[in-house]
Amino acid sequence: MQYKQKTSRRGFLDWLIGLCSAISGAAMTIPSLMYLWPAAQGGESSNVEVPGAENLSVGTSTKVQVGPRAVIVVRGRDGYVAFSAVCTHLGCLVRWDPGKKQFLCPCHAAAFDDKGQVVSGPPPGPLEPYKVKEVSGKVFVSSI
Repeated sequence: MQYKQKTSRRGFLDWLIGLCSAISGAAMTIPSLMYLWPAAQGGESSNVEVPGAENLSVGTSTKVQVGPRAVIVVRGRDGYVAFSAVCTHLGCLVRWDPGKKQFLCPCHAAAFDDKGQVVSGPPPGPLEPYKVKEVSGKVFVSSI
């Protein structure tokens, strides 16, 4: 008669620790890979109307949502400009400072000029520009 060996308590605990380690490793690895592998960009470009744009005075700004992205629209002397509100360093949301005429990032003291170019700080590149169209007194923003 063949005797089947039962799993020992130590063998069960080894198996349980291995399972927990695998789950923990996956829980840490998957978000890390998602951070390093940027989401696919593209799709249809959508025109979004900027509510209350006609009430903006020169040098002031407002934020709008274009698809999944936050966009800052600034009214200048020559019209409107729009840039992504997401800092190119670590993805913090920038704000427009009308006194300095710069986009400022609160995370690492980054600054961008009124054309979206890096003035100071660690960002690797400029803010992403957006197209702005004025039609019949209304302002529309879309991705480039």
